Amino acid sequence: MTDDTTTHDDLWDSADALLGGAGTIPVASSTPFLSVSPVVLPAPDRPAPLRVRISAPASGERLPVVLLSHGGGSTNYISSNRGLAPLSDFWAAHGFVVVQPTHLSSRSLGLPRIAPDARAYWESRVLDLKAVLDYFDLIEAAVPGLAGRVDTGRVAVAGHSMGGQTASMLLGAHVVEDGETVRAFDDRVKAGVLLASTGAGGDHLTDLAKQYTALRTAGFEEMTTPTLVIVGDRDDSPELTDRGPSYHADAYHQAPGPKALLTLRGGEHMLGGVTGYDTVETTDEDPERVAVIQRMSWAFLHDALTSDSTAWPAATAAFARLYPIGRLESK
Repeated sequence: MTDDTTTHDDLWDSADALLGGAGTIPVASSTPFLSVSPVVLPAPDRPAPLRVRISAPASGERLPVVLLSHGGGSTNYISSNRGLAPLSDFWAAHGFVVVQPTHLSSRSLGLPRIAPDARAYWESRVLDLKAVLDYFDLIEAAVPGLAGRVDTGRVAVAGHSMGGQTASMLLGAHVVEDGETVRAFDDRVKAGVLLASTGAGGDHLTDLAKQYTALRTAGFEEMTTPTLVIVGDRDDSPELTDRGPSYHADAYHQAPGPKALLTLRGGEHMLGGVTGYDTVETTDEDPERVAVIQRMSWAFLHDALTSDSTAWPAATAAFARLYPIGRLESK
């Protein structure tokens, strides 16, 4: 294992000028954190090693865990365990252990973009997240000082775009293959955050989208795990659907509660830049929008995974005063 450990401190205090109204959403004080990569986990018969990045607070006990799944995308490295830094950095700086695998769909691995059986990548993505939970002792051992400080009974999953579809499977969503409903629900996962996630299947999908089982037959009727769904009201995704931005909110509307839906005005598929700092794929660059997502998702996860239930009500009250930025609903 090659160790590219880095230490981060006071990252967020120096970025106040970019927060805008998001700065009024309360959040715990930031602390230093470590990032270690790559850590290789056992993955028999996988065509490439399962490499993960771990970001963890340098201090604290009973730390909750977030598994973070990257999307597909056209970039070489943002769609890998090197991406989604605005989320992984923030969550790690505020008390979560964040684990990011590089899925087989990542261009960085140089594998075919479409598996011969049209199934392997969505299926292997789910197996990647389950492997993280199965081998968490190896993850703890890989990060200096982390062993004994993690509460693996408090786990959430999160994902952007296709990573949202991956996360939703562990939360209770399903796909249908050869007439059989396939579920990958994992009761070790207690909460989820879906960002610009793919929606339900149906005739509204384009011919391109219908090639993929995970898109063509997806459904959320049994996804009961508490989940925050985050969407942009300008995320049209014409390459996937003719339904426009509402497609990305299906996990909220089709699934039973408890759920929350955060809709960001002007948000496109990268939601202001959640996939990376100043990345070329972001078409709606907006640090304030990213800061809202960081803080609202932190509050949701904090309350879902800890015994403190005050962060989410405080965050929602503050966000209610930021109506030009977006709207929040729940059930």
